[in-house]
Amino acid sequence: MSIKIVAQNKKARYEYHILETWEAGLVLQGTEVKSLRAGKANLKDSYARLYNGEVFLHNCHISPYEKGTHSNHDPERVRKLLLNKREIHKLMGSVEEKGLTLVAMKLYFKNGRAKIEIGLARGKKLHDKREDIAKRDAKREMDRITKRGRE
Repeated sequence: MSIKIVAQNKKARYEYHILETWEAGLVLQGTEVKSLRAGKANLKDSYARLYNGEVFLHNCHISPYEKGTHSNHDPERVRKLLLNKREIHKLMGSVEEKGLTLVAMKLYFKNGRAKIEIGLARGKKLHDKREDIAKRDAKREMDRITKRGRE
């Protein structure tokens, strides 16, 4: 199984507690696929919303294809996500009841098909973010000390 990562939302794990993740297909136009293959995508503020039993991706920026003609796509257009009905119902229940958010985590090609990983997330408070930074710094310091010990 070949996976080629196009874009990642690195801030998502910093800003949110990720409770669950799903893999979804994307409904794309031809020039969008060509732009993705060139790695021209940004998931920085991307999120998913539910409308009428369907899931849509918002704020995902896929740059226009350089060699595209007048039929080039809108970079910020809303894109439909492809999920099973069972998965959509589970997402609907979680988002409506608990006040959780669907955040775009990773955009990639899997076996030649564009996929997106969306995460069911709860926003972090400031003290949670500080705690994560402290843990990361402590781990970095431990790695530095163990590396010096081996030399």
